[in-house]
Amino acid sequence: MAGRDIEGIPGICLYGWAMKTPLYDEHVRLGAKMTEFAGWEMPLQYAGIAHEVQAVRTRVGLFDISHMGEFVIAGPGALDLVQYVTTNDARKLVIGAAQYSLLCNENGGVIDDLIVYRTGFEEYLLVVNAANTPTDFEWINSRNSFGASVADISSMSLIALQGPEAERVIAPLTEFDAKSLARFHIAVTRVAGVGCFVARTGYTGEDGFEILCPAQDAVKLWNDLLEAGKPIGAEPIGLGARDVLRLEAAYPLHGHELTPQITPAAAKLMWAVKLGKECFIGRDAILQAKETGEKRVLAGIESVDRCIPRHGCDVLKRVQDDAGVRRDKVVGVVTSGTFSPTLNKAIALAYIDRELADIGTTIDVVAGGRTCACRVVPTPFYKRA
Repeated sequence: MAGRDIEGIPGICLYGWAMKTPLYDEHVRLGAKMTEFAGWEMPLQYAGIAHEVQAVRTRVGLFDISHMGEFVIAGPGALDLVQYVTTNDARKLVIGAAQYSLLCNENGGVIDDLIVYRTGFEEYLLVVNAANTPTDFEWINSRNSFGASVADISSMSLIALQGPEAERVIAPLTEFDAKSLARFHIAVTRVAGVGCFVARTGYTGEDGFEILCPAQDAVKLWNDLLEAGKPIGAEPIGLGARDVLRLEAAYPLHGHELTPQITPAAAKLMWAVKLGKECFIGRDAILQAKETGEKRVLAGIESVDRCIPRHGCDVLKRVQDDAGVRRDKVVGVVTSGTFSPTLNKAIALAYIDRELADIGTTIDVVAGGRTCACRVVPTPFYKRA
């Protein structure tokens, strides 16, 4: 059911029927403001978005991301299937390693972005976006000519512990040395007595862990992590702060920076595309887009004036036509924008004409009914020390 955006956060709506994660009652008990997102009733915020962003950047925060989708691909044909449907090279993954990757269509457009974990000799765990879970599952299954087993295990719960103090919180609760788990690696272990997968990954630009556990154990694990983090100032964090955090880190959001009409070349994600591996879906189209160059590419911008570019705002550039008349030309569109509490400035991601995407280029954005000055800046906007 459609709804209106909240505070410029794309896709987060005020109303509509939605599913509930096993942690729904805990969010309500903790005073969260609930909202619909990707068909799920999720916490938007607890103590306030700016406060929660600061908590994750300086201490540690706990996120319920059980709305995300998870698939297990297994069997002798597992690697061949993963290689065929994703753009990165899963052949490089040793057991316990992970990589960021993309699902693309035959035209090179991004169906979804995901993380691929190698969890066994012939077993891979894929974590996909909540809104795309059914589509992704059907897409992968319909292209499974390799005899692999594909199982949807999205009924499990996923909890993210993010922030510079994340390791300090989880370490006393694990049956292994949390410090030994490298970034973009995964382990099968127990946390607070609960059997689970623990991955050193996240969507905030901070250190952290994502913990996949049985749904029936989610409440216990959530509360044990909050209790262990109390002395450090751990707090529950909502989707509002998660969106700001990912934008500060310039992480793309599918449906905004990524769509089935946008190629990895335009999104500046060619580092996640391995054109030299065996044939995969979309390879030829992506190669052509890379060689010919896309008309518009993704760029980071920040406001010079006091305004906040939002999703859907036009990007303008003053040009002079053949008659010598100066006019504003639409040269792009904002895909995500917010005020960054960390940087104390308005930031945004936008697709703009390629020749205007150089760092330092001045442009205008139509925001709040007026034209405001902006400039192209490097991304990520924020990077932890």
